[in-house]
Amino acid sequence: MKLSNFFLSTTKEAPAEAEIISHQLMMRAGMLKKLGAGIYSWMPLGVRVLRKVENVIREEMNRAGAIELLMPVIQPAELWQESGRWDKMGPEMMRIKDRHDRDFIVQPTSEEVITDIARQELRSWRQLPRNFYHLQTKFRDERRPRFGVMRSREFIMKDAYSFDVDKGGLTKSYQVMYDAYVKIFERLGLEFRPVAADTGNIGGFASHEFQVLAESGEDVIAYCPDSDYAANIELSEAVAPASPRAAATKSLELVHTPGQKTCEDVGNFLKLPLEKQLKAMMYMSDAGFVLCMLRADHMVNEVKLGKLKELANSRPATPEEIEAHLGVEPGYCGPIPRHGKAHPGKVIVIADRTAAAMSDFVCGANESGYHVTGGNWGRDCAEPDVVADIRNVLEGDPSPDGKGVLKMRRGIEVGHVFALGTKYSDALKANYLAQDQTEKVMWMGCYGIGVTRVVAAAIEQNHDERGIVWPEAMAPFTVAIAALGYDRSAEVKAAADKLYAELAATGVDVVLDDRGERPGVMFAELELIGIPHRITVGDRGLKEGVVEYQARRDTVAAKVPISEVASLLRSKLAQ
Repeated sequence: MKLSNFFLSTTKEAPAEAEIISHQLMMRAGMLKKLGAGIYSWMPLGVRVLRKVENVIREEMNRAGAIELLMPVIQPAELWQESGRWDKMGPEMMRIKDRHDRDFIVQPTSEEVITDIARQELRSWRQLPRNFYHLQTKFRDERRPRFGVMRSREFIMKDAYSFDVDKGGLTKSYQVMYDAYVKIFERLGLEFRPVAADTGNIGGFASHEFQVLAESGEDVIAYCPDSDYAANIELSEAVAPASPRAAATKSLELVHTPGQKTCEDVGNFLKLPLEKQLKAMMYMSDAGFVLCMLRADHMVNEVKLGKLKELANSRPATPEEIEAHLGVEPGYCGPIPRHGKAHPGKVIVIADRTAAAMSDFVCGANESGYHVTGGNWGRDCAEPDVVADIRNVLEGDPSPDGKGVLKMRRGIEVGHVFALGTKYSDALKANYLAQDQTEKVMWMGCYGIGVTRVVAAAIEQNHDERGIVWPEAMAPFTVAIAALGYDRSAEVKAAADKLYAELAATGVDVVLDDRGERPGVMFAELELIGIPHRITVGDRGLKEGVVEYQARRDTVAAKVPISEVASLLRSKLAQ
């Protein structure tokens, strides 16, 4: 490709709305043009990167035995009503009507459509296992689209769906896809971690996220440097304290704490660390009023809470409900009944593992303006009704695998694999005739990669003050030839054209900057768009028989005999 025949549209400044570096650099490099909130046109430079990513994905999916098809963007409501998700999906799902007033959706995902295909086409055990995938546009009507294509409304996704005869078969298919994802992200040159994750609204019995490590990531990953353990903070287990609860050493005392409603305020007022306090969180659920107790420096984990039967269909309790059950306003709540009497209403007490192991703790006295010190489970109040892991882990906590302590990294989720089980095949009656001639339900897995998000995540992880630093497999061009004075020097033109032809003939994805721009402008643009290797051809060097080679991360260029530069590049690309 000669740059004069390409369309490059770079700018010096990013739009003010671009908050993160990937959005800024993609706009400055001319990869994107905004059409509306969360909706972007992908310009030629961006499309070249997208196609590189898609090609790697296709190659590894095909190698793993998946078969490509293409499902529609617009889907009839009937399928979603049959699965039950028409009513369960929120406003993120775009609902539309056709001219006949029939309901449709703009697909956010394709479980229903692929299951419909499977129930029509896969009728016998002899046709299983099977895995279908496609690369297709998705739409989710984000309330607040932001960060460019990192959280856009329209995006490109690779989603795959496996069908098996039983759980054992699904487990094998799941592992094949897990391994394929590892190869995809390794080939793309990204630093990433697969982490155990919550199955969420998709459902199923197993789930892993693939997280590109970057400080701008919205997700927090807990991992053990001394083992393979890694999990999203939503799922990472906070293990119970190794030591049993210490015996009580203090008597219970009522302390006047006027206006001190937060744990931080109480700690400052009483000159006590947060580790000595319990904090209360109150919910209403199908089971009734629930009082959750955590150590004051710990954060509640809503995902873990949602898995407890006592908190089925829960919501935060109102001040009126708190008053009715505990007899006090929020800010002074705790598990110890006021004046040793029973709570005014029925209270289910759930204590985090660490909170349940505490003694001589400080907590709300269930009396406005007062806290208690020297509180102890079993002596001053009943033991918790439930002891469970309901908090986020902290750096330094023991690793759940017992092989060290946890560290934290931020990450950007770019892929997710789910062992769905029979959630969708049950709902849509996707059955097959088994070997014993009985009809059985298929077991499903689903596996997604956010293609457009991968591009942004790669930039978040690979950039410097000059612009993007693409991993080689994703770069729009692998090698750039910067021809200084191409339009003015016959020698430069001849040497640059010869080198360009030689590299192109051997399959190198090379671009020749033949625009005759000033060197500063040329170099700035080539560095901004992140091309991994640059060869500079100029009159001065040609008189010495050399050109200059510089990798994108290098700070200085190296002189190379022009007769050796092609073999040097092939050697570097082979590495």
